[in-house]
Amino acid sequence: MALVCFWVSFFLCSGLSFLAFSNPDGFLSLSCGGTADFVDSSAIPWVSDGDYIATGNTTSVEYLEGTSSSSVPLRFFPNSGGRKCYRLPLANNVSSSVVLLRAQFVYKNYDGLGKPPAFSVSLGTAITSSVNLTASDPWSEEFVWPVGKETATFCLLPIPGAGDPVISSVEVRPLPRGAYQGGVGDFPFKSLRKAYRINSGYTNGSLRYPVDPYDRIWDADENYNPFHVSSGFNVFLGLNTSTVAEDPPVSVLQTARVLARSDVLTYNLPLGVPADYYIVLYFAGILPVSPAFDVVVNGDMVELDYSVQMGEAYALYLTRKAIDNLNLTLRGTRFYPQINGIEVYQIVDIPLEASSTTVSALQVIQQATGLELGWEDDPCSPSEWVHVGCEGSLVTSLELSDVNLRAISPTFGDLLDLKTLDLHNTSLAGEIQNLGSLQQLETLNLSFNQLTSFGGELGKLVGLQVLDLQNNSLEGVVPDRLGELENLHLLNLENNKLQGTLPESLNKESLEVKASGNICVSFSAMTCNDASSNPSIETPQVTIFAKKNPENRNHLAIIVGAAGGSLLALLVISVALLFYTRKDRTEVPFEQRDGIDMIHMKSWNSARVFSYKEIKSATNNFKQVIGRGSFGSVYHGKLVDGKLVAVKVRFDRSQLGAESFINEVHLLSRIRHQNLVCLEGFCYESKQQILVYEYLPGGSLADYLYGMYNAIMDDWMNRSGLLIGISKGLEYLHNGSDPRIIHRDVKCSNILLDKDMNARVCDFGLSKQLVQSDASHVTTVVKGTAGYLDPE
Repeated sequence: MALVCFWVSFFLCSGLSFLAFSNPDGFLSLSCGGTADFVDSSAIPWVSDGDYIATGNTTSVEYLEGTSSSSVPLRFFPNSGGRKCYRLPLANNVSSSVVLLRAQFVYKNYDGLGKPPAFSVSLGTAITSSVNLTASDPWSEEFVWPVGKETATFCLLPIPGAGDPVISSVEVRPLPRGAYQGGVGDFPFKSLRKAYRINSGYTNGSLRYPVDPYDRIWDADENYNPFHVSSGFNVFLGLNTSTVAEDPPVSVLQTARVLARSDVLTYNLPLGVPADYYIVLYFAGILPVSPAFDVVVNGDMVELDYSVQMGEAYALYLTRKAIDNLNLTLRGTRFYPQINGIEVYQIVDIPLEASSTTVSALQVIQQATGLELGWEDDPCSPSEWVHVGCEGSLVTSLELSDVNLRAISPTFGDLLDLKTLDLHNTSLAGEIQNLGSLQQLETLNLSFNQLTSFGGELGKLVGLQVLDLQNNSLEGVVPDRLGELENLHLLNLENNKLQGTLPESLNKESLEVKASGNICVSFSAMTCNDASSNPSIETPQVTIFAKKNPENRNHLAIIVGAAGGSLLALLVISVALLFYTRKDRTEVPFEQRDGIDMIHMKSWNSARVFSYKEIKSATNNFKQVIGRGSFGSVYHGKLVDGKLVAVKVRFDRSQLGAESFINEVHLLSRIRHQNLVCLEGFCYESKQQILVYEYLPGGSLADYLYGMYNAIMDDWMNRSGLLIGISKGLEYLHNGSDPRIIHRDVKCSNILLDKDMNARVCDFGLSKQLVQSDASHVTTVVKGTAGYLDPE
């Protein structure tokens, strides 16, 4: 009997313990700097933050809060530079389109210095707020964040000279699907920062979990100017809340601020610095009447004769731009004005992320350096990585001097937006290679290495302005193609092993050439001939070359010219005859070659050639953007025959060379399969490179996995059908197409869905063609998206 009682007691205790430590669905509560897990008074479990951040020191501080003393753990970041980031899992919240993230920051003189710090806070790529613990200690921040990935990066960003960032807690809470999206266009690129959340008509403290199952904190209706002297109504009545996506708690809706002796109800809420704001007003018919009133915001009439029916709940969504104060006025038109709840949020723009290809390339380069550079998440936002410079979401500068690279890997060729590349003193050897795709490059510094050959790609860098190759081991002659770089104004070749005549194409006023310290480099062949026949002659110290003045030509050149005049005339006649006989085989200029290729392409049956005028007409002058990427933007279009299309327009910076673009179109035009996105046509006109695809109305698989249609993915038949379709598309690329193709960037955002939920694989921009001789070859060139690649 005693044994039975023991086991009964054991299971009861175990069950109670499990209930006590069970976590509400999707809740994550981090005690920053804490060492032990615990359950708070609301039965919410808390855990230490050690598994979510890899840096910072921990301590605790005691301080008086009201009449009681509190001991709070802290995590602080001394001598900090760069981002200090938490990685917060959102995988348990994929059923929610948005989450609430709340953080508290406490200083309370934990270090005894009496200098409260100030710092910035970021979520993803967005700097969402600034914390100033001198103004308020503790300091709380709360955000509504769109769920787009399996993790959210929450960072503290130090401000130079403003002290060490410190944090005490982080909370993540799921919110109702579709909440806080009414009235806000382009929401995937916005976040919301809480300014006010008021439980109108309630004055007995704040409410939160479990009253609000989403753990929003509703502040009491007090301390707002002007204060409403009328008491709030508290009526317990059944309400229909199905039309309100935010699902406010019934306890909030059952109280209201009602002015029974006045026709005007007003809230005046200061907001601080001017910004854009998102406002949600809640109304509920808790009285046996149906009041109506006008809604006026900052003097603007936003709703005329707004009516509230008994037993129904409503939400009114408003946005206001560039305001620093919110004046909300309700003017009664029937019975008396009332309001049940107010939420006010600052709208925070979320900057575009850098290209996934760029991020992957930089992470591979970091591995090649053998250094821990702290390159995680996005290289440009919320702050730039060390050694990296950006313009918006584009990585335009990379400076990796004094590291041991040894070679320029093919990965550098994926950094298509680079304008400055500094690899001086990085132990580079051999040939200059893998840089030909960097069409935007303006400054290239490869000095103080052991490079021996110019390679064949420097002539492709059409935007290059400064080329620094000093103090290498370059041998032979300077190639003619360097003179074809029209924008080049500085060429430094000092202290190499070059010899021979410099190309005449480099001899121009706009270009400074530095060539001292070589065996013999000069524009005059005679000079180097003399140097080779007489070793005692000092190596020419050539520094700057400009256009030659005919009056300064030396007499030797005149004599040689006169003596060889007849011979030269005969030579010119011979060359002219040879040129005439081979006229048909003369190389076609590059610009004409583009036109010829276009004519050839117009003969293709599988792809239509559009004029730029047709593209502008189809897209209504590029009005509706349906996608963005590092290549450019995708626009919704409609052809003259009524067919809907997706028009992919490359940015100037991401355009391919003519030959590469033609090859890409040629490849895409040959692909026809029910599980692959079809290329309808293209445009190569007015310096534009445009691809026209069939339009798929179902969106991407990412929209269904992480977005507002997640419930559709709960059906196994839908899932299995999509997987089979994706597999068929990839199998065709691998084995059915000619040439065979490896996609190399398969991810959910590159899987589109048609109206019947059939999967179509898209975006072959990172594909690799395999001819038969390459059938067993596996390329080692890294392409694709971080998170979808083998970490090695």
